[in-house]
Amino acid sequence: MLRPDSQGIEQVYLHRAPVDMRRQIDGLSLLAKEAMELDPMSGALFCFINKRRNKLKLLLWERNGFIVWYKRLERHRFHWPRHAEQNVLTLSVEQLNWLLDGYDVWRMKPHEVLHFSVFS
Repeated sequence: MLRPDSQGIEQVYLHRAPVDMRRQIDGLSLLAKEAMELDPMSGALFCFINKRRNKLKLLLWERNGFIVWYKRLERHRFHWPRHAEQNVLTLSVEQLNWLLDGYDVWRMKPHEVLHFSVFS
């Protein structure tokens, strides 16, 4: 499984407002810079969610280029803070991994595990 780990990640920032998932590296880094007022090349990891909250993109600058992680949930939705004072929230790397695992980081309740089989 390929996931961000705590080595080299300075901070984790959540962009609370939904984002068009057609945005790629340049569009996401521009959001980090202008909407979040943060430096996308700072070593921080930036999290973006779509309107339905079933798709998530992570953006990270690593030494000489950007990395983008993308996760789409098949049945559930990511637990995303809807009511907060600021548009940008800070998480730890551990909390980010909980979020990716389906936990509601604010209530510590996970998604159910899904099992699929392929029929021919």
